[in-house]
Amino acid sequence: MKKRILAAIAALAATAVLSACGSDKPASTAAATEQASTAQETAKEEKTPGEPVSGGVLTISLSSSPKNLDPVKYTGTYESQIIGTVCDTLVEYNTELTEIQPGLAKSWKVSDDGLAYTFTLRDDVYFQPGKYQEGRKMTAEDVKYSLERSRQLSAMNRLDMLDHCEAVSDTELVCYLAEPNAVFLTALTDAGNVIVPKEEVEGWGDDFGTHLVGTGPFALESFELDQQAVLKRNDKYWAAKPYLDGVTFKPVSDGNQAVNALRTGEINLATSLSGEAVKIAREDQSVELMETPGLHVAYIYFNQKSGPTADIKVREAIIKAVNVDELTAGVYQYNEAKPASLPLPPGSWGYDSSLESEKPAYDPEGAKKLLAEAGYPDGFDLNIYISNTEARIKMATLFQAYLKQNLNINVNINTSEWGAFSEIAASGKADVFAMSWTWYPDPYFFLNKLFHSSSIGSLGNGQGFENKEADQYLDDALLTTDQAKRAELYKKALAVIVKQYPGIFYANENVNWGVSSNVQGLTQRADGKVKICTPDINVWLSK
Repeated sequence: MKKRILAAIAALAATAVLSACGSDKPASTAAATEQASTAQETAKEEKTPGEPVSGGVLTISLSSSPKNLDPVKYTGTYESQIIGTVCDTLVEYNTELTEIQPGLAKSWKVSDDGLAYTFTLRDDVYFQPGKYQEGRKMTAEDVKYSLERSRQLSAMNRLDMLDHCEAVSDTELVCYLAEPNAVFLTALTDAGNVIVPKEEVEGWGDDFGTHLVGTGPFALESFELDQQAVLKRNDKYWAAKPYLDGVTFKPVSDGNQAVNALRTGEINLATSLSGEAVKIAREDQSVELMETPGLHVAYIYFNQKSGPTADIKVREAIIKAVNVDELTAGVYQYNEAKPASLPLPPGSWGYDSSLESEKPAYDPEGAKKLLAEAGYPDGFDLNIYISNTEARIKMATLFQAYLKQNLNINVNINTSEWGAFSEIAASGKADVFAMSWTWYPDPYFFLNKLFHSSSIGSLGNGQGFENKEADQYLDDALLTTDQAKRAELYKKALAVIVKQYPGIFYANENVNWGVSSNVQGLTQRADGKVKICTPDINVWLSK
């Protein structure tokens, strides 16, 4: 009964081993890799970090290629890592993600009715020089322009609670909300809500995404799609002078290549490692593996509006046809993740473990019965869309095997780079798509973005989930700042959502980074953001 699925798992394991041992190392040979690894291990044993020194370029690999760096257009963490290094937000989460702290705003106060937020801005912030301005001082008008632009144009509705802003003076801004909203400050920390100069946005037009200008510690020097983003130090950065001369981001979708590049010194930091790459980094003395439980859910999302999966019985049947624990173990063979049950990570304060039992158990015979009742006794064809990353390809291969064996459903796997994938996922035309979601501990950034009807048409709710009862709980949760009351409302919404069987929520991934031994001062966060220079952090490279 399990031969086909076990064979798929075995094939994936063999592929991982072959890939790790193969000759697909970028710009290096196996011998060079071995020599570099030996040299780095010796250096690691002999060196001590010492005092921070200036100079050097930090090279970071991203697991997929960023598509567009315009803050209002970005849809993936690949873009946000670069945007957050070039630009700043009004406020920012602390490293532990437990409280909001000042950024471009020194302080703020909230009106008694919760509708007006008054921010006092720093007066020593300058934009990086660009084509249409020479590095002028940032004012409240820039903040007003940037936030209202996000409200109108954000691809992910990241600031939909904002009504309008008023620039009272160069250093004072009032943001008005249409109704009280408990997550407004948290929303302001997102890379989609960074502050940018109007001249550059309007001057470049549609090309602003390849000529991003902000107030951050590093300025964008060049952006080559599918190749790299090259950043140089901003000597006028308001928080601190960065130790690094620059930062380069490169897409490396193969985790084993990323680890090999760490060994040879081609990159210094590999983000989003998974599979065999985690094992290699864990065991290699020349590389540090940084691991922390992430605020993350990996999932398979069914179309709620069209096709066979619009039928709740079909959705339940598909869920019962997949052994989630076995699938997760097959995808994450090196403990990079834990099996999941709910569309909210356990690290969120809205998580309700009592709802885990609502997830249908693995039951192939029950799945067949449900599918027959839905009118598909002989199965059907189904398209699943994924990005071209190792973990998603492994998952889709196993998903395909389960559905063929248990339900005679023929799953066609469609892979693409992130930009093309995100457009398909947001379109509402995918039978099934699979990706992961990571954000902040506040349940709003998972449940509202993935399941509220107002998010239909965005990447989060591209599959058209719509439920009035869930919407009401989610709306009510925004009207109070009492976290305990909000948590209860989110748990009620979660209970409604899981009973609709919207998808398979199969894994909570760790944040896994591979770091070369000369990187100093780096701190890992549960949201996976790489912070290089802030008021509290200043990464440097030891000699």
